[in-house]
This record gives sequence, C-alpha cells and structure tokens, in this order.
Amino acid sequence: MTTHKDIDLARIRMLVMDVDGVLTDGSILLHADGSESKTFNVQDGHGVKLWHRAGLKSAILSGREAPVVLARARQLGIGIVLQGQLEKLPAYETILKESGLTAQETAYIGDDVLDLPLVRRAGFGVAVANAVGELKAAADYVTAAGGGRGAIREVIEYILRRTGRWDQLMERYRI
Repeated sequence: MTTHKDIDLARIRMLVMDVDGVLTDGSILLHADGSESKTFNVQDGHGVKLWHRAGLKSAILSGREAPVVLARARQLGIGIVLQGQLEKLPAYETILKESGLTAQETAYIGDDVLDLPLVRRAGFGVAVANAVGELKAAADYVTAAGGGRGAIREVIEYILRRTGRWDQLMERYRI
C-alpha cells in the first residue's frame, strides 16, 4: 500500500465504484442488436452485500451507460447509480450532496485517468491492479486483484478488517 495522506479508514461510510475495469474486467461483449453484456464477479457482489450489512453505503459512478449496470446495482442493493458521467468530479460531488457525506467519508475505486480527480479527492483512493500507471501513482491503495476479479471484495475486506467490523460479519458463517 502506498500512502499519500493520513487515512482514517473508520471514517469511511460509502464505497463509490467505477464499472468498466473495476466491477468488471473491462471487457464489453457487444451484440449485433447493439446491446451489451458484462461479466461481474460473484465474490465482489458478496463483498458489497457484506459492506451493506455493516451499515455502509455504496454508489456506482461510470463514464459509460449500460442497462446491465442498473440490473446489477439492483441485485446488490446499490442505491446511487450515475452513468454516462464523463466529467466524474461534478457527479461525485452530487453523490456526496445526496448522501450527506464528505469526501473524507468515502472510498473511491477506479482504473483509468477519468478516475484521477476522485481518487485524489476521496478519503481513501484505490486503483485496481489493472489500472493505468497514473492512477496507481495517485492512489492510497493498489489492489492485488484486478477489476472484475475480486478487487472490490479485496478493498471491502481491507476496510472492514482494519476497522473491526469483519469478525462480527463472519459470525453467521461460523459453526
């Protein structure tokens, strides 16, 4: 982990995620009718559910628009979904306003240069393993897992373990 600022992970109340290259591996399957498909990681999804069970919020902020993203967000209980946001910083500010949170209370996970302002502004800025070099250099944490390959789950576990929430969430899985 590369630390660029003093980070209080206990302050993090919301996880804001990019989609392509973060919630997915960045691949887009384009169908002849113009619709598209994306592949999402099940362990990432369960991680988001654990995040919510810990009483925390989540949001999706994407530069692209795809109906499948709304479907996945509904499955996971992600309340805020902003798509088609090529200027992500104003959209991020909207998320903060709607949620009543400050930037220091959010973690942002991205993979490309569009995500640079948010990684720098968030209380905990994360780049996935497959992110571009500029984003990795600016991030507070770079995942070992790639986007769509467990990076979201890795970040969620990292925060929940270091803030003392993980063990309580795991109680239901113990025999």
